[in-house]
Amino acid sequence: MEGVAVSSYLLLAVTAFVAGAMNAVAGGGSFLTFPVLVFTGVPSIIANASNTVALFPSNFSAAWAYRHHLRDFDGVSIKRMLAISVVGGILGAVLLLSTTQHLFDALVPWLLLGSSLAFTFGPWLAPRLRKVFRIGPPTLLIIQFVLAIYGGYFGAAVGILLLAAWSLLGRNDIHGMNAAKTILVGSMNCVATVCFVVAGKVWWPQALTMMAAAMAGGYLGARLARRVDPRWIRAFIITACFVITAIFFVRH
Repeated sequence: MEGVAVSSYLLLAVTAFVAGAMNAVAGGGSFLTFPVLVFTGVPSIIANASNTVALFPSNFSAAWAYRHHLRDFDGVSIKRMLAISVVGGILGAVLLLSTTQHLFDALVPWLLLGSSLAFTFGPWLAPRLRKVFRIGPPTLLIIQFVLAIYGGYFGAAVGILLLAAWSLLGRNDIHGMNAAKTILVGSMNCVATVCFVVAGKVWWPQALTMMAAAMAGGYLGARLARRVDPRWIRAFIITACFVITAIFFVRH
């Protein structure tokens, strides 16, 4: 199962390092790591599970850095949001484990396309939607639950979707939003990781290789974040997203 060439592990390590640095600067690292796992011969469901395991520690390291900015939402406590995220993350992971390999392979190009569009247009669309309507605490909880299920199931660009949803509540404290994003996405990924490990859906050599490289890349990315214009990083990620999505559509 895990008889992968040394060159594949090297490719995974380099990609995870770059993804960790990207996540520290602009997000979107999973757009690189998941496809590379698939391209190196890992079945898509195993790749999705292994990718989640590999990248989830970086969420909590970022959450620790943002801990002083963590605040409750208007009308909704962060503890309540965390509980909903955990339940949704578990449901999403169970849903993935219940999906056949054939069906998930058919869904992957569409999941990549949807997350690519969200990553590309989410930051642009959210402030414009906020001018048209606002959401209240009950709607926020429903949206949070749905996105947590998506986060446990696939998760690419879930952070962007969360920020967009929260902006419709009228929240605009970017540091507070990033603090909430890291801890809530981390909680989704953490419970999904437990589910994937228990189900035996993780290829550990690949996951651990990527985890170590992503943590190193995240550390370097955090140090270089102030020197790099995030717009250039986003442009690179967006281009890579749509190229990779097109490749998956062609392969399918």
